Formats: sequence, C-alpha cells, structure tokens
Amino acid sequence: MIEMERRSLAEELTPPFTIVAPAEQTVPFVFCSPHSGRVYPSALMQATRLDPAALRKSEDCYVDDLFAPVAELGAPLIAARFPRAYLDVNREPYELDPHLFRGSLPEFANTQSARVVGGLGTIARIVADQEEIYRERLDVAVALERIERLYFPFHQALGALIAETRDRFGVAVLVDCHSMPSGAAGSGPSQRPHFVLGDRFGGSCDVRLTRQLRERLVAHGYDVHLNRPYAGGFITENYGRPSSGIHAIQIEINRALYLDETTFVRSAGFVRLQANLRGVLQSVLADLAISPTHRAAAE
Repeated sequence: MIEMERRSLAEELTPPFTIVAPAEQTVPFVFCSPHSGRVYPSALMQATRLDPAALRKSEDCYVDDLFAPVAELGAPLIAARFPRAYLDVNREPYELDPHLFRGSLPEFANTQSARVVGGLGTIARIVADQEEIYRERLDVAVALERIERLYFPFHQALGALIAETRDRFGVAVLVDCHSMPSGAAGSGPSQRPHFVLGDRFGGSCDVRLTRQLRERLVAHGYDVHLNRPYAGGFITENYGRPSSGIHAIQIEINRALYLDETTFVRSAGFVRLQANLRGVLQSVLADLAISPTHRAAAE
C-alpha cells in the first residue's frame, strides 16, 4: 500500500500545488484555495469505497478559478492540486483519527479534536455528507507520507508568500477561499447566505477590513453573514496575527451561485460571480492602498 501511495505522490501530485502570481506583486494580499484540488490520485481511487462523484462532495469546485483574476490585480494565489478527501491542509498537520488507521499513531498526533471526532481530520474518514471514504483501515505510514509530501510543502509555500508580502508592504492580508453547499443538511437552499466571512470573531483580522469586504459584497446584492456558521478554520486561525501585521479572513461562497451541485458543471452564474468578485476585490485593494484609515486597520 505504501509503495502505491509513493508512486501516486511522485507521478500524479508533483507539484502538490500551483501558484498563480503577477509579474510584480503590487498589493499586500495573498489568496489561498486549499480545497479546490481535483487531481484524485490512483492510490485513493483504489482504496475508496465511493465513486468519484461522491468523493467530490467535499471539493470546493473551481474556487481556484473563481479567484484566478486576483493575479491581474497584483496578488498571488496558491491552490492545492490534491483534493480535500485525500489530505486537508486546513487542519493541524497531525489531526488523525485512530479509527481510520492500523497500528499506533505518533504520540504527538491530535486524536481528540472536534474535527477528528467528526471524521474530518487531516486525513478525512468521511466526505461532506457523512459517507465513509475507505473500504478498510489505512497504514499509519500512508498518512505520514501524505503529510510529509503534501501538507508541509503547501504550508511552507503559503508561509513564504505571507512573509514576503509583509516584508514588502509592512502588512499582509491572507484571504482563504472556500465554497459551501447551497443547503444545510435537512434544509432548503434558501437557508444558506450567498457568502460567509470568517475572521475568528475579530481574532484573525481587523474588523474594519472584514466589514469593508462585507459592505462591498452587499452592494452587489449578496446576502453576507459574519462568522456563522463558519468563523474560519486552521489556516485562518494559524496565520492571522493582527498584532504582528498579518490579517487572515475566510470566504465561503454558496455553490448555487456558480455550480450545478449534482453534475459539478459550472453554471451560467460562474462568469457573473467571477466578474463581481474581481470588482469587489479591486475596490477593496484600491481603498487599502489609498486610504489612511484602511491602511491603519491593516497595520
């Protein structure tokens, strides 16, 4: 099993991520899409009990493409190529479920977090609708191989982008980009807003920046909630350090705005949403660059 895993990693997931960057970074923003990867390695497909469509329910479909225009605005975008169902970089490195693995996990593994208990640790046990991913338990070595070859390189690259941005501009704003199903379990599509912005209730990003982004989205006619039901995951919590000049905010986008959630085909709304996001972000970036008030919020 471990040899198949290594072949998949070497042949199918090298490199493990992409970075779309402008010729010159001109704004203190970094964009991240950790869950839009759609290269499903053969090792996963041979180990899973699910079909490809079921696996994709955990995927933030095309979120990397939605935000690709940020490079034209002067900001880099890093996106994972591997899917969330294979490895989740929006977790601690070793949030591992003891029920998923054969053998003993390392002592430093976090086996009791709420995310692990819910089946959505660094190596997920289930997809978004609670279906079990694997036919049988995995070797611990498989998890460690994925973490070493995918998780750490991704975070090293993301951390470097943030550090370089802060060094260049004196401040860095990380925008962590996600999507959410249009309806919560047992509810209709109308129960979800168009966007949810998460800043850890003000702990990861200056609230003035959060409010500005919300206002710009609302001006385009969108329903926008703050921190509920998504306040931000590991990436937002780990990198957001406003007192150190690093702000992090998570964006969740209702998939019904741009996607057929059954076929995973982009809908007619994709182009409109992409254009609206570009306009919103362009105005936020411009305001941060020229407004002493907003620059003070970032600094």
